[in-house]
Amino acid sequence: MSENFELALQLLGIGMVTVFTILLLVILIGNTIIKFVNRFIPEAPKVVSSRGRSSGGISSGKMAAIVAAVQMATNGKGRVTSIEKE
Repeated sequence: MSENFELALQLLGIGMVTVFTILLLVILIGNTIIKFVNRFIPEAPKVVSSRGRSSGGISSGKMAAIVAAVQMATNGKGRVTSIEKE
């Protein structure tokens, strides 16, 4: 019975190491893809209408406040891409 128990523990250890390694690879590859896209693929600029309202219907003053809050909270690393009213 002890041989089966040792084999079970060995298989458990190998399985856990394999899963950990695959998850680590997924995280590293995902972060690399995100950094590549953010660096080399620019985002299309948003169109603002002549009335001072963006395409989402939010006034320019509110939009400026939201952008300033995001800049402050993320130390200049964050960016507002869209605002939707629910």
